[in-house]
Amino acid sequence: MRAMVLEAAAGPLQKTEYPRPIPGAGQILIRIRACAICRTDLHVVDGELPEPKLPLIPGHQIVGLVAEPGPGASRFHTGERVAVPWLGWTCGRCHFCASGRENLCDAARFTGYHLDGGYADYAVADERFCFSLPHGYSDLEAAPLMCAGLIGYRSLVLAGEAERVGFYGFGASAHILVQVARFQGRKVYVFTRPGDTAGQKFALDLGAEWVGDSNKSPPEKLDSAIIFAPAGELVPAALRIVTKGGIVVCAGIHMSDIPSFPYGLLWGERVIRSVANLTRRDGEEFLALAPKIPIRTQVETFPLESANEALQALRTGHIRGSGVLVVSSWPG
Repeated sequence: MRAMVLEAAAGPLQKTEYPRPIPGAGQILIRIRACAICRTDLHVVDGELPEPKLPLIPGHQIVGLVAEPGPGASRFHTGERVAVPWLGWTCGRCHFCASGRENLCDAARFTGYHLDGGYADYAVADERFCFSLPHGYSDLEAAPLMCAGLIGYRSLVLAGEAERVGFYGFGASAHILVQVARFQGRKVYVFTRPGDTAGQKFALDLGAEWVGDSNKSPPEKLDSAIIFAPAGELVPAALRIVTKGGIVVCAGIHMSDIPSFPYGLLWGERVIRSVANLTRRDGEEFLALAPKIPIRTQVETFPLESANEALQALRTGHIRGSGVLVVSSWPG
């Protein structure tokens, strides 16, 4: 099969003829049709996340068709469309798993990091951690739901019952999440890189209440803020614009160092919290909600062989919405 492979930390990816994987017990072999790209892919490829499996096929927002079930796999039938997220396996026995917090399992394995992912023609996945997709979404539209959507949804839940919520960065997650927040009756305030007029217009078009540069203050205090950009200096900035009791959520898996700030910014029972991965329950809730809104993802497509170019476009902020690799139009 074709695969874009990370041979050593800090890429680039190499186009490679790779052995087609064989599904093991409880696994399914998936013929991949689309795989969305993600900032976490950048952190893996750029060597910012420690100890990835090498060589590695990145990609953790996979949509495809079941090509072959492994021994004992019975959740999905051959030819059925499935999706694969970041969380690829957990132990199921530790106190985190037993308390519904499998996203914190110390033994967890992640797609496109510990497990080969979707920048290829085929992948294998544990069927317990795969999802059926709602009707009404093409492969390209559905792929970004698997991380940009799921992590965004978990971030919004952890932001509490905020009526006024701020988003720092307006990329793949935020363009999905603004639709969820507006559906829930919240007001969304968007902060972008200074001078990003295109991103600000995009946010307004999707229903943002206010847009501005990340160094600006909104017209009123906010109840919560979600930081999608991996920039630690945004944490003090967000604390400044949330009201007492407000919550600042750091949504990324990697962030640059947070600079020191006066205790007065945190005082007043303000909260800083991170989002770590996702649970299968997050996926079930979000995928049930998506068609009710309905969420519409905006995508820019790239052929599989152009994965490096797609990642560079994401790295430099030149993708509107979500970037998606088109892997195959295989009919089943």
